[in-house]
Amino acid sequence: MDMMIKGGETVPAPTHPASEFLAYETECRSALKPLLAGLLDAAEAAGWNRRTVASTLMFLAAQQVSATETSARS
Repeated sequence: MDMMIKGGETVPAPTHPASEFLAYETECRSALKPLLAGLLDAAEAAGWNRRTVASTLMFLAAQQVSATETSARS
């Protein structure tokens, strides 16, 4: 099922199972790429440096992965 996010954008549901890692990951990248581009464009239009925004998003993503791994171990 596709999921709607703030701003009316949708994230399409995967068509490949997670066990098909390469196809699943490629599909995920394709699904998120336009959303990420839109977020970067919006942040840049608001006055943020695009490189700083991209770096911050990487940091925040790493935090999310770390938090998920920590809660999975508990």
